[in-house]
Amino acid sequence: MHILNLIRYKNLLLIVLVQLLIRFALFEPFQIDMKLNLFGYSLLILATICIAAAGNIINDIYDIETDLVNKPNKVIVDKSISEKSAFNLYIVLNIIGVGLGFYLSHSVGKSAFFPIFVIISATLYVYASYLKQTPLIGNVVISFLVALSILIVGVFDLIPAITESNKTTQITFFKILVDYAVFAFIINLVREMIKDIEDIDGDYNAQMNTLPIAIGRERAKYIAFVVSLFPIAAVVYFIVTYLYMQQLAIGYFLVFILAPLLYGTIKIYSATTKSNFNHISTVYKIVMLLGMLSLLLYPFILK
Repeated sequence: MHILNLIRYKNLLLIVLVQLLIRFALFEPFQIDMKLNLFGYSLLILATICIAAAGNIINDIYDIETDLVNKPNKVIVDKSISEKSAFNLYIVLNIIGVGLGFYLSHSVGKSAFFPIFVIISATLYVYASYLKQTPLIGNVVISFLVALSILIVGVFDLIPAITESNKTTQITFFKILVDYAVFAFIINLVREMIKDIEDIDGDYNAQMNTLPIAIGRERAKYIAFVVSLFPIAAVVYFIVTYLYMQQLAIGYFLVFILAPLLYGTIKIYSATTKSNFNHISTVYKIVMLLGMLSLLLYPFILK
């Protein structure tokens, strides 16, 4: 169980769920041309979660000092698992993930795609060792990588299958992935900013320079508040532009996505304690899940 917590298995399960939804709730119902067979798609999921798990491990290794202050009861490295064992697992998972990426790139006839896996792996290391300590830059980088876990499906399953006859359809569905990737990016960005405010004490003791440390807790909170307005505006635009004839989809987006987003924004504005910010972080994590589950509605939206 300690290893599962170390790799943050709940976050990995969310990645698996999203990639499965893209394949079986978005692509297959519309008989979209796909390059990967089920075995190849399984390998893509495995490669993604191996590299993500490795990133979670290296992040925990570098966060030992801050976690002892921010969440002492959840520290795993050096308590339940030695730092050496954790680092060895980090190396093994990266080798598996990058190795699968090499195989997949060649199997779809796009060897130039292989560096994507190497760059993601390297970026996760740089994030944990350096970028996480910088104001806002680390938040943007890790949020982009979260978005990339959605886009990578299109890169390996849609793009290699493009022909002159299906080009329009393939691009249309890739744009849907881009919309979801942007949504995931913004939601995760808000959540990362909130987590930095929540963890300010441990980060300060570790001499990190996150946004709330650089400009103060209150200013950072108001910046997070402003950023939280963007997904609200995006969802409203999406509802008005694409869902005005789909009552089921409108109801889902209003109740399960827009309402929690409004709730989270209001809570950000009034938050003052560590528990307040922890609650807001949880809300945005739930919104991320509910947003991805909306993929199940596309057979109704695009019928």
